[in-house]
Amino acid sequence: MKTFTVSDLMVPLSEYATVSEDATLYEAVLALEKAQKEFDETRYRHRAILVYDKSKKIVGKISQIDALKALEPKYAELMTEGATRHFGFSSKYIQGMLEQFSLWAGPLTDICRKGVDRKVKDIVYAPAPSEYIPQNAPLDVAIHQLIVGNHQSLLVTGEGEDIVGILRLTDVFAAVFHRLKECKID
Repeated sequence: MKTFTVSDLMVPLSEYATVSEDATLYEAVLALEKAQKEFDETRYRHRAILVYDKSKKIVGKISQIDALKALEPKYAELMTEGATRHFGFSSKYIQGMLEQFSLWAGPLTDICRKGVDRKVKDIVYAPAPSEYIPQNAPLDVAIHQLIVGNHQSLLVTGEGEDIVGILRLTDVFAAVFHRLKECKID
C-alpha cells in the first residue's frame, strides 16, 4: 500500500456533499441526495455531509447517525459526545431506553418540522485532530488512522491545511480488497 497516497483514493471536495453551517437539516439532506445523484455510480454513495463556515472553510461533518439523532432531541440529554459512540448495548437495554425516555414517541410526520427547525450549526460534528490527513500521506498511514481511530472517513488536507477532499473507509476497503483478489494463491 506504500505505492498509493491518500490523494489516489480521496473524493475531491467538489464532488462531495457540502452545506453551510447556517443551513437546515432539511437542506443538508437535499445536498446529500444531490451529491449522491451526481457521483460516479460505480463507487459507494456518500454517507456524510461536510459543513462549511462563512469563509467557506470546512468546519465539520454530519454523519447519518448525527442526522438521525438530530431528529430526536432527547438523545442530546442521554448521550454525551463519544461516551456511547462505540459501546455495545444489549437489545433489552436499548429497548428500555426507548420506552423510558419516550424516544421517537411522536409521529414520523413531525420529521418535516424537525428537519426544517434544526440548524446544521447545532448538530455539526467537529472532527478530532486524528480525523485529518495530508493528501500526500501514504495509504498505509491512512489505513492505520482509520483502524486505530475507528473512523468512517478522514478529512484530507492540502497545502495550508485547507480541506481538499475526504478519504472514505469504503473506498480504502474496496482498493485493498481489489488488490487482495489479484493475488495468485497456489
